[in-house]
Amino acid sequence: MNIKINIDSNVKKQFPDLKLATVMVRSVNVEETSSHKLQVIMETVNKLRNRFTIDSIKDNSIIRAYRDFYWRLKVDPTKQRPASEALLRRIVKGLGLPSINNVVDACNLASVETLIPIGLYDYDKVEGGLTLRFAHNGEVFKPIGGKYEVLTSNQIVLSDSVKILHIYPFRDSIDTMITKNTRNVLIVSCGAPKIPKELIIEAAVKTSKYIQIFAGGFIEEIAIIE
Repeated sequence: MNIKINIDSNVKKQFPDLKLATVMVRSVNVEETSSHKLQVIMETVNKLRNRFTIDSIKDNSIIRAYRDFYWRLKVDPTKQRPASEALLRRIVKGLGLPSINNVVDACNLASVETLIPIGLYDYDKVEGGLTLRFAHNGEVFKPIGGKYEVLTSNQIVLSDSVKILHIYPFRDSIDTMITKNTRNVLIVSCGAPKIPKELIIEAAVKTSKYIQIFAGGFIEEIAIIE
């Protein structure tokens, strides 16, 4: 089953070339990441530490595209960093990737390899249809690992019919976070203007395959939203 996301007309008007990709991995088994899989992650971390410096990150064309996207939203990307850049900066600073669980760790691995921000959601906690839209002034967002945030109308969010799942492409909500009880994982590969569709698709596919390797389950057909 393809998971569709409606891109609101106001978002389309400002960003007509914005694209996303979604894919579902069903029947996963969420647990602590095994030592063998952590070693695989560490190998990628070491490669990226050798490839980038703190100063060179901002010059990467993919990172640059997301930063430009943020500036067009009047969001300072040095204060609210796109998720993939935030992970890469951790690596370059020697902090590595945080180990949360096998599903989230698989996603973070795919994100730093492709530099595309990836959203992960417990699909059984999604209520109604999904929409990518501008936030309403005063809306409240419940981030994973942080205080509740009051949003402004220049921020783009992914929401269902009841709640906000994601500040785009920055942070996911505690309401649909991946836990040990999660069985069905919705992956959203977050594009931006100037990011090739092929790379957005690659990031979604890579994430789904890593999740399957790390946590089992079966992968459904990818959907492209544009």
